[in-house]
Amino acid sequence: MERYDRLTTLIDRFKLAVRPAAPEDANLVVYTAPAGTPDRACFKTRGTGFPSGDIPVLFRAQVDWSGPQNPLLTALPETVEIDLRSSPDSIGLVRMMQSEIIGQRCGVDSVLSRLGEVLIVRMMRVQIEAGCAQPGLLAGLADPRLSRAIVAMHDCPGQPWRNEDLAKLAGMSLSRFAETFLFEVGEPPASYLRRWRLTLARQDIAKGHRVDLVARRYGFSSPEGFSRAFRKQHGETPIALRRA
Repeated sequence: MERYDRLTTLIDRFKLAVRPAAPEDANLVVYTAPAGTPDRACFKTRGTGFPSGDIPVLFRAQVDWSGPQNPLLTALPETVEIDLRSSPDSIGLVRMMQSEIIGQRCGVDSVLSRLGEVLIVRMMRVQIEAGCAQPGLLAGLADPRLSRAIVAMHDCPGQPWRNEDLAKLAGMSLSRFAETFLFEVGEPPASYLRRWRLTLARQDIAKGHRVDLVARRYGFSSPEGFSRAFRKQHGETPIALRRA
């Protein structure tokens, strides 16, 4: 049975970095119960800083995941929270973080960053599995049928996807697929694919890739058409971004 990984491409294309941070700079906090046992983890997808209170804090960090360029991050609620008490694996992960903090051995910041990345991935799994009442990428990834089509677009953005191809991957009729995708994701498949391609194209242009090569890479028939679409989505031309 073919496996569709809903997170790997998003993690690969949008670099995830977690660093220990001061309270005012933190957007990830792990709280403990009064007895010192891990209690819950909270992640602010927009903004930093958590209200001060009497709840003991085990770990504060700043998560950088490409901000508004990451479509999953923008699809998440402003605050993501998981109950660590209901997940023995997550408790074990947080206890490893606690051990590193107490031990303060060499390389502690690097280890905490890696463990923090794992914690974020676990939090994203919980969010995807829970789904979302509002249309968007999170709701689409939560649907086991639509997610197959979305992952295919994520993994192979340059392929000339037709709705018929995506509907077949989803195991749905063409009309049902188009209707469900629009309802769950909030836009037609072709519109989502175009935004995804232009998001990836911006990354490539920012790295210095040639405009004509990027245009072909993501299925645009001409650099001129690509530049118009790029400017409409990003507010600047690819040449201006490349020069910057």
